[in-house]
Amino acid sequence: MKPSKIHYGSVLAIALMLVLSIGCNKQEDAAKSEDNQQSSQSVAGGQENVQDDESMKDIVKVAVGSKDHTTLVAALKAADLVTSMANAGPFTVFAPTNAAFEKLPAGTVETLLKPENKGKLADVLYHHVMTSALEADSFTDGQALTMFDGKPAKITKKDGTMYIDDAKVLASVRASNGVVHVVDAVVLAK
Repeated sequence: MKPSKIHYGSVLAIALMLVLSIGCNKQEDAAKSEDNQQSSQSVAGGQENVQDDESMKDIVKVAVGSKDHTTLVAALKAADLVTSMANAGPFTVFAPTNAAFEKLPAGTVETLLKPENKGKLADVLYHHVMTSALEADSFTDGQALTMFDGKPAKITKKDGTMYIDDAKVLASVRASNGVVHVVDAVVLAK
């Protein structure tokens, strides 16, 4: 038997097919990787990114929907607490209005919103939160509360009006993950 001759054209064609096959696989892998990356980016964040126009709003969406709470929303964002406050809870939040933040000494809000003061800002905000969902009629005059920051606050009721420390409760709004009590002052830990 004679040894067969190798056709260089056939070898070249096979090599070219291998190179193209490998190149196509790499492009498919890159496309899959890009799809996975885009998918994970669209899922990034937490409960606050869920689009639902039918269910009751969570605490963050209640605040975002209020023209009187833009400073509070900015503070939640600066302290990286949006996801926490949008999660299941339950929470009772005493939400200062923009006017409440304006009562603080000049420059206080601006200072707290700086990145280097994120921890201090979170502490201030935590003093406005309880880990339960309590309606206004659940509180009693003289009741001592332990806020999320571990520090006390006191409820007083005068002439049918409720106060937390010196902040007057102006209104209450039920949310899917708790209750928001709108207050006219920032409640500071003592």
